[in-house]
Amino acid sequence: MKIGDLAARTGVAPRLLRYYEEVGILHPFRGANGYRTYGEPAIDRVLQIRELLEAGLTTDMIREVLPCLDAGKERTDTSNCPAAKDLDGLRRQLSSIERRIDVLQRNRQAIQRYLSACADYAVAAPASAAGTPEPAAG
Repeated sequence: MKIGDLAARTGVAPRLLRYYEEVGILHPFRGANGYRTYGEPAIDRVLQIRELLEAGLTTDMIREVLPCLDAGKERTDTSNCPAAKDLDGLRRQLSSIERRIDVLQRNRQAIQRYLSACADYAVAAPASAAGTPEPAAG
């Protein structure tokens, strides 16, 4: 597929896809005419890059961890993963991600409790309203 097709299927602008190529985190095939072409796996790669960026990783960090993430998906040997240049930075990002997960889980539970309480109220409300006379029209 061409860059415009990949952009349409991922919601990522072609300019950004070219940037990903420039920084070494997306690798298109080049045709004899020099045009970029992408295989179906590029869709997942772009979505994964977006998720890692949203999680706070830099493109440098992403470039370092992508080979290991690929090895982990395929359940292959990860001993060939390059040594990370900034392990402390990756550890900080992991800690930040874990904190956000905790906050999201607490918020999810609070919303679930609220929705449950609203559902309980909706069930109880019609029964109590049936015995209450309607106010007079004025």
